[in-house]
Amino acid sequence: MARPRSEDKRNAILAAATDVFAERGLGAATSAISAAAGVAEGTLFTYFRTKDDLLNALYREIKLGLADAMMSDFPRKKSVRDRLAHVWTRYVRWGVANPKAHRVLQQIEVAGALTEESKLAGLAPFVEIQAMAESAIAQRTVQDLPLPFIAATMRALAEMTMGFVRQHPDDAELYERSGFEMLWAGLTRKR
Repeated sequence: MARPRSEDKRNAILAAATDVFAERGLGAATSAISAAAGVAEGTLFTYFRTKDDLLNALYREIKLGLADAMMSDFPRKKSVRDRLAHVWTRYVRWGVANPKAHRVLQQIEVAGALTEESKLAGLAPFVEIQAMAESAIAQRTVQDLPLPFIAATMRALAEMTMGFVRQHPDDAELYERSGFEMLWAGLTRKR
């Protein structure tokens, strides 16, 4: 008779995978993850049938943590600028506070192992941000650019900002604010 699965073991495996993948990349052996989690390698495969299943579960877990950080206290009734500033600041702070999860998320997103179901699940918590962007374009607050391009621009600028904040933590607010002002200036319509 199979043992019931433990949420603690599952969480330990995901935490260990984050650490190992952040340090060694996605090519790291599952045996290293099992060892770091303090479980037998067979136990890892009890929870995740394949390494790709583990990557998809880890992606979803990281995206949920990121969504929680970005969307908590979201100022729904404020201006587009204030809402975007909220999302920006929360994303930058999450990336700085969670460098391993941030690094692993970047790796997973380019690895090609994500299922369509995982991609959709990863986007679901962010639909309000997409709706905000679509509304801002329709209201001519921001330039009429493709949403993936806007998202990529925001992400690239945020990545740069995270790097500066990590290198110069005493100037974190300056870099957060300056990065956002650069983003806003690049997105808004010139009057």
